[in-house]
Amino acid sequence: MDIMPKTIIIIPCYNESTRIDQDVFLEYANKNSNVHFLFVNDGSTDNTSEIIQELSNKNSEQFLEKNLESNRGKAEAVRQGFLEAFRMNFECIGFFDADLATPLSALNSFSQLLEKKDIFIVIGSRVRLLGRKIERAPLRHYIGRIFATFASIILHIPVYDTQCGAKIFKNNEILRKVFSSPFKVKWIFDVEILGRYKLVMNNIIENHIIEYPLEQWRDIKGSKIKMTDFIKAPFELLKILLLMRSSSIINTYTKRFH
Repeated sequence: MDIMPKTIIIIPCYNESTRIDQDVFLEYANKNSNVHFLFVNDGSTDNTSEIIQELSNKNSEQFLEKNLESNRGKAEAVRQGFLEAFRMNFECIGFFDADLATPLSALNSFSQLLEKKDIFIVIGSRVRLLGRKIERAPLRHYIGRIFATFASIILHIPVYDTQCGAKIFKNNEILRKVFSSPFKVKWIFDVEILGRYKLVMNNIIENHIIEYPLEQWRDIKGSKIKMTDFIKAPFELLKILLLMRSSSIINTYTKRFH
């Protein structure tokens, strides 16, 4: 008996043919019939589409594909996946990175937390604790900590890890409003998601989010993140700061949602 609610996980893909482990996806899907996967092929130029099609051929019920004609970036690929998922009847919608740096087994823990009445978001958090296996390059870890500190200050939320590529949401009207328009930033759209939740919910958000310390996470070779992305991050944070603090921008922004 499947104890998980009906869930779909968006997997954004751009040239991920060598990093999609079909066997891992298939094994998890076979054990969790209520969990579906929507691979958003973001204009890949390799054989990513063929890999996704192979998965769908083996299990067309649980493996779906959405093709974007050109590369639109991870933020928009994820958003397009959510818009597609909204047309279907899922209780929970999330997104994971295609390389499964966060193991799919974390979904079971995420799902249990999301079943709580007032919880709308569960996000993975890469916290190095005793008994947890977090394998992360030291430089990226320390840069990430600095970034997370500033993101927390801007959002006024004591969030530890905004950028972990594993998040799941309760499918409700708030979520649909949050994803209703393109993101203003590209790399740190995860921060903007939380900022949009604050705007939609009139700043009442802290009691509706749970950060889950992942039991396992590891850096996978072939990441699309470059050092130039870390340079761009402060400017994207500035955009979100304006979004969250400027009365004119807030008024324009929130009109879309109310």
